[in-house]
Amino acid sequence: MATAPADRCNVAAALAEQARAQPDTPAIHTPAGVRGGKVRYESASYAELDALSDRYARGLRAYGIGRGTRVALMVPPGLDFFALFFALFKAGTVPVLIDPGIGLKPLKRCLGEAEPEAFIGVTRAQAARVLLRWSPDTIRLNVTVGPRLFWGGITLRKLARLGGETGDAVLAATEPDEMAAILFTSGSTGIPKGVVYQHRHFVAQVDMLRDTFGIRPGEVDLATFPPFALFDPALGMTTVVPEMDPTRPAQADPRYLVQAIEQFGVTNLFGSPALLKTLGRHAHAEG
Repeated sequence: MATAPADRCNVAAALAEQARAQPDTPAIHTPAGVRGGKVRYESASYAELDALSDRYARGLRAYGIGRGTRVALMVPPGLDFFALFFALFKAGTVPVLIDPGIGLKPLKRCLGEAEPEAFIGVTRAQAARVLLRWSPDTIRLNVTVGPRLFWGGITLRKLARLGGETGDAVLAATEPDEMAAILFTSGSTGIPKGVVYQHRHFVAQVDMLRDTFGIRPGEVDLATFPPFALFDPALGMTTVVPEMDPTRPAQADPRYLVQAIEQFGVTNLFGSPALLKTLGRHAHAEG
């Protein structure tokens, strides 16, 4: 079930429900390096993903990133990306997601339009934020995923310590028409546009995807387009993050994609035409 209790409308409720229903089922497999031409993967269960997102949510609140705060998130696909995304919903914040592949100038313009008050990003993204002056008048709180250099704020490790290893589950009692997120288009057909999502939109989309495609818990998704994969935990699917740069799908190594499909029994894949063309050519060549 994707709907939250009657007094709440928050898609993160679905993650907690999946953690109760199938705590030991793998929620996500992420690449941990390549050895001998094979990708090694690390895994986290639904119980582990839910607990980590709760910890981050408690840390966000303790750090001052709470309900209604606009938060730019620039973290590559992986366990922390998923845990942080659901933590932001649990804390009632408003995530701002922008495709980093759009280029530096459009990215700066998008951030200027969204006016985030907090920025969560890897070291490289934080350095770019400072050097290229991304939203300097609005961003006041920073969390760095990785080493923190000459800028302020805290690291993700410090955020986790603020959240504590144990504590109450977090789920903001957000309203159906309350702003939930700002998502920018890829800009493939023009200037990227920011789309404001309300909480009821996410809950309705989860229900629609489940009912339209007959998705059931236990299915496995190959996450070649990370924004779509964010629905996976709410749908009870296992996410497999492939060894690839999602901003350059045409350059993905099809051998790694095939390995993931076979190793984890992938049942769902959403990919760009460029990626599917690369995968199709490989399959044809292999016969």
